[in-house]
Amino acid sequence: MIDPDVARLVRGVLWPGFLGRTAPDWLLRELDGGLAGVVYFGQNLSSDPAEVAALSAELRDHRPEILIGVDEEGGNVSRLEAQTGSTLPGHAQLGALDDVETTRAVGAALAERLHAAGANVALAPVADVNTNPANPVIGVRSFGPTADLVSRHVAAMVDGLQAGGVAACVKHYPGHGDTASDSHLDLPRIDLDLAELEAEHLPPFDAAIAAGVASVMTAHIVVPAFGDAPATLNPIPLRRLRESGFDGVIISDALDMAAIRSTTGSGRGAVLALEAGVDLLCIGNPSNLGPKQGATTDEDDYLEVFEAVCAAVADGELDRAIVERAAARVAWLARSVSPSTGSGTGASVPEPSAVPELVEGRFSDAIRRVVRVRGEVAIDASAITLVDLRDRPTFAVASAHDPFAESLAERFDVTRLAAGPSLRTPDPQAEAPASDELTLLLETIPADDGVVLLADRLGDDTPQRLAVDRFALVRPDAVVVSVGLPLSEDAVLPLPVIDTLAASLASADRVTELLAAASSAAPTHHLHDQHHRNGS
Repeated sequence: MIDPDVARLVRGVLWPGFLGRTAPDWLLRELDGGLAGVVYFGQNLSSDPAEVAALSAELRDHRPEILIGVDEEGGNVSRLEAQTGSTLPGHAQLGALDDVETTRAVGAALAERLHAAGANVALAPVADVNTNPANPVIGVRSFGPTADLVSRHVAAMVDGLQAGGVAACVKHYPGHGDTASDSHLDLPRIDLDLAELEAEHLPPFDAAIAAGVASVMTAHIVVPAFGDAPATLNPIPLRRLRESGFDGVIISDALDMAAIRSTTGSGRGAVLALEAGVDLLCIGNPSNLGPKQGATTDEDDYLEVFEAVCAAVADGELDRAIVERAAARVAWLARSVSPSTGSGTGASVPEPSAVPELVEGRFSDAIRRVVRVRGEVAIDASAITLVDLRDRPTFAVASAHDPFAESLAERFDVTRLAAGPSLRTPDPQAEAPASDELTLLLETIPADDGVVLLADRLGDDTPQRLAVDRFALVRPDAVVVSVGLPLSEDAVLPLPVIDTLAASLASADRVTELLAAASSAAPTHHLHDQHHRNGS
């Protein structure tokens, strides 16, 4: 039997997800019992803002001082616009534009949208400096590859979000930008010495702290300079965070990610995270299959963490005073962003102000300025076959929705093909296309269709780059739309490339505009979605 006082205390440091678009009974009971709040993921959110606001109001009826978080960055990562693709510029686009006032305005617009949904914590901005071009999970989610660039845009977005009445949560401390693996699937390791880390990856977090950021999210990464434990479970980097002047709420990245769940386990990881200095435990998105392959429910995932922390407090392994300090910080943050009580101190978040005028025009102009065309785009067709060469989206992006297909269908007759695995991994020794997946796919594309190849990893010798090279031999009229990091200035591709820096609706609309301008054929407004044989 769990002591009711301990149970209420522990609930105050837990932040679960849940399944579905209505609040389950177990969640409402836990909110009545002092649960800190919830995190919304795409699967929770209807495309109707009124439904989302009604859900938030119901939760707030059970817990007035509730923290409702949303993983909403703009660009590739959007939960509020998961069904359509984001209409806001992404971090890499903002970094390429390098106009901090536009970044601040995007933060304000994000805050306005979260407020309309009844949420009060944005899991943004991303402060990771993407120094590894092969990074599988950060990439265009970063403002860029240098500490100075990322720092000024992190500070601007924190300003915009918090001036808009939403608590910002800068992530992923101490920096996920130099990793070569995804912590949703593995436990990444960054082999940098402390001096490199201090110079290249920590300054954006210091800039966020100087801007008064309300919360910081940890990274599930091992930095040998800090020891063998991942940062979320490691008191050394979290002590450094406090010593740098941060007095807000430290939030764990999701405990259901493989970096924790497949190593220590979510329950044990929760205890270690609190001991290390984490204040609020993000349990994660129960719709992700993860290491348990979907064998648990949302309540199971929650109870695994809740019961583990309660047991650790009860048997004295976890000092109750640690949990009390963490719960006090979480309660302070909840008060500072609760409409009826928002008058906290320190990094308190004010009531929302109006989004700057001409924001929509500014954002459209920003997208036009950063979407670049390499080579001559010459689509002269009323129909387009869109071949998606990308792998499945990461858990961070989550949404499998393709805004490019739908946007193009406003102006062209579009057939979308998802490439099979042998097309994405062609034989690099082949001098010409053989009778394989590529040949079979090409046979399905009408000769008078325009061809657009959608890619996000076009570095030398990547499967997507090799597929583009082979495609060019047969369809030299094709156009590549790259939604990943841009190639270097001296890189040469055999086809024209439109670099967008984001897989968002805003980017897709600009691509459609460019292709329509290049085509003299009349639009026909249709979309056919096909999977080519082994397509994903």
